[in-house]
Amino acid sequence: MCQHQPACPSADSADREAAHLVAHHPEQGWSLLCNGVLCFEDTGELLPDGQIIAPHRPLHAERVVTAA
Repeated sequence: MCQHQPACPSADSADREAAHLVAHHPEQGWSLLCNGVLCFEDTGELLPDGQIIAPHRPLHAERVVTAA
């Protein structure tokens, strides 16, 4: 799919999110990468083969709650 040189990471590689944007629709909450991955604003992903990647937002230190 990707025509960039050097080629962007494939949809099944660990760094797939580093691929170039093809379409960006923040009003709808999604972006399409050149490797065919749909990235959603909640950090979830839909791969071209239909596999779903659950949201993986990092936890911010100020939002982490620990038991005392």
